[in-house]
Amino acid sequence: MSRLALASLPPDAAARRESAARLELPGVWQGDVLTAQQGRVQPSGHALLDAALPGGGWPLGAMTEVLQPPQGGAEWPLVLPALARAAAQRGGQVVLVAPPAEPFAPALQAAGLPADRLCRVRPLPSRHDQSAAWASEQALRCRDVLAVLAWLPQAPPEALRRLQLAAAQQAALLWVFRPQDLRRQASPAPLRLWVVQGVPAIQGIQGAEGSPALGRAPELPAPAQVPGWPDGGRVPGVLQVHVLKRRGPPLMQPVPVCAHASALSAVLAAMRALKARRFPGDASTPAAQRPVPGASQGVAVHQERVHALDRRAFVAG
Repeated sequence: MSRLALASLPPDAAARRESAARLELPGVWQGDVLTAQQGRVQPSGHALLDAALPGGGWPLGAMTEVLQPPQGGAEWPLVLPALARAAAQRGGQVVLVAPPAEPFAPALQAAGLPADRLCRVRPLPSRHDQSAAWASEQALRCRDVLAVLAWLPQAPPEALRRLQLAAAQQAALLWVFRPQDLRRQASPAPLRLWVVQGVPAIQGIQGAEGSPALGRAPELPAPAQVPGWPDGGRVPGVLQVHVLKRRGPPLMQPVPVCAHASALSAVLAAMRALKARRFPGDASTPAAQRPVPGASQGVAVHQERVHALDRRAFVAG
């Protein structure tokens, strides 16, 4: 539209028309609007998370950086539903580069990801994860690769940029898992998440106040701990997903994601119900009303019983 035509319109109408014209340009998006992801996406399998992701799922042909605490264990509950659906829809291998532990194949098989679709790569130790980053890049350039999951705790930004370019060439799924201490550093990943295991037992101490500047990661506090509680006072079975970077406005509140497979959740619920019937005195006091070590009076508290199977629930998705 010419400047003369814009000048003849009312100021508000001219601004809206010019804004709409900018949105029609490829690669241009507004920071205060959650835009659709350019290219295809793979639904994550978590409805609340899909609503927070541009396009409604994991981006294909782009890097997703996942930051998590040491000994995280949040990888499989987060990505397994999408991997199982993608493996059922199209061929290709799922390449695991430098995973910290060997995946439990029967649990992955039960969740819909066949074990014969997995390829585990154990590169030699190297400075700044050079070997693992190189192996990840080569896997992304292979046409027979469906997705790459890479654990790169020490990779420099230039290595991450090479992975982003390689993923874009083949439109593959790429997740890079790194320590949560790096969440305030810049990253070339278009989508950046910080995942914390469990929901805080004391409500209201986890969160972020204010509105950070666009384009910068929110200054989120570290997860709260309650002395004397299992897992530091965190309710198991739920992941908190903080969206640190996306094409859209900042998301100040974390997105809850179930860390248990539906079958395991049903088994645990049935076992808790059976225990409540066998030992009614032990279950007479609701969990939300039990005293909490270290908690002051008048603080809203929520606690869930911890079962032994919860300790390995993350392998089942």
